Amino acid sequence: MTKDIMLVGVGGQGVVLASNLLARAFLEAGYHVKQSEIHGMAQRGGSVTSFVRRGGSAGELVYAPGIDPGQADALLAFEKLEAIRFSNYLKPGGLLVSSQQEIIPTTVSALGAPYPDSLDRLLDETGARVFLVDVLAIARECGNPRVVNVALVGALAAHLEIATDIWERAIKATVPRALEANLAAFRMGMEAV
Repeated sequence: MTKDIMLVGVGGQGVVLASNLLARAFLEAGYHVKQSEIHGMAQRGGSVTSFVRRGGSAGELVYAPGIDPGQADALLAFEKLEAIRFSNYLKPGGLLVSSQQEIIPTTVSALGAPYPDSLDRLLDETGARVFLVDVLAIARECGNPRVVNVALVGALAAHLEIATDIWERAIKATVPRALEANLAAFRMGMEAV
């Protein structure tokens, strides 16, 4: 059975790196994987989306990298408003793992629109199984603000069937710089949910 995961965030948060890490872990675990991303206005703080599709354990192939609305098993959101904006991609009862961080995206600020103040309530209304993670606090505890994306992947990993040693190999291959901080952030992200 395939597993479809969508990652969303704001440019500069490490969405693409997290997507690469997730795809590498699935590959290391022996799955067939397709991956794609849409950068949009990422360099100017705009939305970034990425799709990771994993085939089944019996060698099931995945033929296309995209995910249609209502098809994602999980949504990994690096920012709460982006979680709301893309929650329609989740299957009913899907998994939504989101950072508690709130960043005003350029798509909101450029229009002069107010940032919603009821995001937690809106997340609850998605019908998803919602897990909010304070990845900024995890990054601070690890001594490196750049590990928030790996911490968030750790929170998602707690819900996936991949052994910890496979994740660690994927982290070593994907983010060899600041390795100890990234490994610590990943473990703390797993424990946070």
